[in-house]
Amino acid sequence: MPIRYPNGKPYVPSAQNQLASQKQKSYSNRGMTLEEDINKSNTYYLSVGKAVIHKKPTPVQIVNVDYPKRSAAVIKEAYFKQASTTDYNGVYKGRYIDFEAKETKNKTSFPLNNFHEHQITHMKQVIDQDGICFIILRFSTSDEVFFYDASHLLHHWCEMTNGGRKSIKKQDIERNGIKIPYSFQPRIDYMKIIDKMYFNYC
Repeated sequence: MPIRYPNGKPYVPSAQNQLASQKQKSYSNRGMTLEEDINKSNTYYLSVGKAVIHKKPTPVQIVNVDYPKRSAAVIKEAYFKQASTTDYNGVYKGRYIDFEAKETKNKTSFPLNNFHEHQITHMKQVIDQDGICFIILRFSTSDEVFFYDASHLLHHWCEMTNGGRKSIKKQDIERNGIKIPYSFQPRIDYMKIIDKMYFNYC
């Protein structure tokens, strides 16, 4: 329904007001999952030609399908074909990008049981091939997102397997990681951090 002034003339918002409204919606929509935020960011990177990053499909074997209607099929039973590795991969400035995205409700640490051994093995293999590998961590209670290089994760994993802590202290993530502020477009601009860390761009 159109909005009108008291004199009956229609209200047409200025471009500046429209942009402010869009930003307000973007910043206030914090109920989205980390995956949704990253997917939107990747869509933005692709649309402007900055990078090609996609969420990896999960290989599933379908074994039972029901057809309640000719035009619709309902999967009744399916199994994972193999253990998944990390969530996202792609290419940026000629370098292979590979990363995992995780969330936790913990306030002071990030449990290492969020990761699986085959994921750790995969990350090490990526690093050994000079790929850019990292994790994006979100503390859902405080709504903070961090960029954390996979080499730090591998160090904590090694310590855990030798009887050490089973989580990463938030203090360590704050010290060795980089906090990613929410922005308008992209919502989570992790490429800006990659530019600084791996390409020495300011």
